[in-house]
Amino acid sequence: MHKHLLAAVAAVSLALPTAALADNHADPLSAQADHALHHDEAAWDFLEGITTEVGPRQAGTEAEARGRVWAMAWLEERGFANVADEPFQMQTWVRGEETAWISLPFEQPMHITALGNTASTGPDGIEAEVVYFPSYADLEAAEPGSLDGKIAFISHDMRPTQDGSGYSFAGPARWTGPGLAASKGAIATVIRSIGTENHRTPHTGGTSFPEGVEPTPAGALSNPDADNLERMFTRADGRPIWMTLVLTPQWLGETTSGNVVAEIVGRDPSLPPVLVACHLDSWDLGTGAIDDAAGCGIVSAAALNVAEAGQPLRTIRVLMAGAEETGLWGSEAYSAAHIDEPIGVGMESDFGADRIWRFESNFRETNPDLHARLAQSVARFGVANSTIVATGGADINISRDQGGAIIDLQQDGTRYFELHHTPDDTLDKVDPVQLRQNVAVWTQVVGILANEAGSIQTGE
Repeated sequence: MHKHLLAAVAAVSLALPTAALADNHADPLSAQADHALHHDEAAWDFLEGITTEVGPRQAGTEAEARGRVWAMAWLEERGFANVADEPFQMQTWVRGEETAWISLPFEQPMHITALGNTASTGPDGIEAEVVYFPSYADLEAAEPGSLDGKIAFISHDMRPTQDGSGYSFAGPARWTGPGLAASKGAIATVIRSIGTENHRTPHTGGTSFPEGVEPTPAGALSNPDADNLERMFTRADGRPIWMTLVLTPQWLGETTSGNVVAEIVGRDPSLPPVLVACHLDSWDLGTGAIDDAAGCGIVSAAALNVAEAGQPLRTIRVLMAGAEETGLWGSEAYSAAHIDEPIGVGMESDFGADRIWRFESNFRETNPDLHARLAQSVARFGVANSTIVATGGADINISRDQGGAIIDLQQDGTRYFELHHTPDDTLDKVDPVQLRQNVAVWTQVVGILANEAGSIQTGE
């Protein structure tokens, strides 16, 4: 279905009065989902509360620990059972001073932020010639040793897309670009932020270095500053461009993070549970509203709504994973600790709070009746069916490790990369109407799954 038609369907669904929707459904679950479309308050309460009272929740830090305490209290107050903090150890990186300055030939400051897991320049910084690579592929083509003693600048041309596919195109510049540049001799790397907005707000995020390659300082320039640097290369007429860079992040060593878990207990605890996941940590530049407090609010509110419609057959387990941003530490720890406990189906919300527009599963072929029933159940909310095979989000490693059933409720990502990993990831960017649509869709899907007696993956 054309995306503009999908948007129109969603707008009509959101505009319908609650009574008109509820009258079409005799079952309590559908009525509860319809009610959530206009009246759900739990997701917003979680989102507003944790971003206001805790704020940024960098993995492995005291702020993330306060976030776990806050989330557990919130879950207990709303009647969740078996609320717990499951701790694990991790190596923790934190940022320090961050400045970049073009020293020759067009002297001026630039806005930059350090990338996670990178090294320090030391307090005195470094100054070196900058080598411009318009794309990751151009860096790949550079000769070994050609960057000795220089700073690599990696750009790209990321565009906003509804499905977020632009991230896969541009992401390597951050994910592995600094490591690749270091392997060719670069003493530091700067990249164009992996984002689609034109604010002077650089995007942070993790990077990695290949085995045997010493980590180097690396940072992301805001998109306007990256534009300016590209123009400098055009105007320099072959003259070298030099940058002074001061980035002083540090490693704190091993610290404690943890996964917050809670349950809506089902009538038959012998059936594998429905796992609904999000991540509780955030980067430190904003308050982690869209990434991912909104996701935690959505999945928790949906679980409460299903319980309100009547105790489900299966247990619904909420997983608020820790330390996702810096390396999926929580997801891996949860899978390692619970790998022998079968999961009926895994789902994650970690792509902001804009409306869900597409339904995907990995059992469309093996359990076509359930797939079709789920897809049809959310069509009234403007959600399209899909033949794409769901692969799941970062926080449900356990479902992939078990080879289990997975559902992806794909959110509109057009705005997401304007905000994520930036200082602009704050509460005011969340649209309450679209947030409620997420809760309504999740309520409907989770409720059907939690009352499914047979195997979700095969229907047997």
